[in-house]
Amino acid sequence: MSDPYVNIKIENGVGTIEFFHPAHNSLPGDVLSKLAQTITEAGAQDDIKVIVLKSGRDRTFCAGASFKELINIDDAETGKIFFSGFANVINAMRKCPKFVIGRIQGKTVGGGVGLAAATDYCMATKYASIKLSELNVGIGPFVVGPAIERKIGLSAMTQIAIDANSFYDAEWARDKGLFTKVFEDIETLDAEVKAFAAHLCTYNPEAMKDMKKVFWEGTEHWDTLLADRAVISGRLALSGFTKETLKRFM
Repeated sequence: MSDPYVNIKIENGVGTIEFFHPAHNSLPGDVLSKLAQTITEAGAQDDIKVIVLKSGRDRTFCAGASFKELINIDDAETGKIFFSGFANVINAMRKCPKFVIGRIQGKTVGGGVGLAAATDYCMATKYASIKLSELNVGIGPFVVGPAIERKIGLSAMTQIAIDANSFYDAEWARDKGLFTKVFEDIETLDAEVKAFAAHLCTYNPEAMKDMKKVFWEGTEHWDTLLADRAVISGRLALSGFTKETLKRFM
């Protein structure tokens, strides 16, 4: 099995950031921290005009946060730190002055849906179904909720948050605005992402930077908001209901 990683490849103005974890790309705290840092650093590099966010392998895009770390939460501070992982990545994408293009090759769950929602333009394959499963284990999609609601609206967000047992297919996600385009296979997706990113590199970088600010207007309070949401999730992770539910999953 491959070791977890976050790496970046820069080619012709496109910075492709790839993350990977062998457990279906479920992300522990150290990988999330590295991912947030890499996005922030890429945003500051002059030789990068556009960022592509992708995950390794050809199946699951992201299965959410690390289940192993979740079951080991034993105090409120640890819970807050754990749930702040995805908050920090979302805020890094939000504040990044470059457009972030999402490349979603397969299923995405929980925090992974939040990552997709926080990109500025997201393309996927038909296999990229989505699910918010948090209520199944006694918590909720509190941290990723603002990013998802911003992208697909409160009604659609409510639907998938409450219906925590169901996957919603890629066409549903496209119709709701999470994905811009859905392709038949990974090869076509990769070709389209590459061509689109290359075209964006022909735009005025200052214009893209200013448009990015416009797109994210009204989210300036998210550093505080997502931190507060992490506290809620951390508290719920310590509840008797959640602890008993996690034991059954184990």
